[in-house]
Amino acid sequence: MAVKVTPKSRRPGVGGLAPSASGPRLRVAVTDAPEDGRASRAACATLARALGMSASAVSLVSGATSREKTLFVPGDPATLAPRLQVLGVPPES
Repeated sequence: MAVKVTPKSRRPGVGGLAPSASGPRLRVAVTDAPEDGRASRAACATLARALGMSASAVSLVSGATSREKTLFVPGDPATLAPRLQVLGVPPES
């Protein structure tokens, strides 16, 4: 899943889409600073909680030092689609 992480936010959360050069990305706000991978770990945990999974279920695939990251979300896409729509991700055609 393509995400755009906003570190050092006042409130953590997931929702809406952020434009990027590679297409829209899900916004993930975290309170952690982008130091020593803390923001990346917090982004994984925040997205997992928003999808009703354990904090360790989501993992970083790429973008460790970038705000634009790719995260691996395990599970059946058909089962995850309704949860993602609630977060602001439109269904794929």
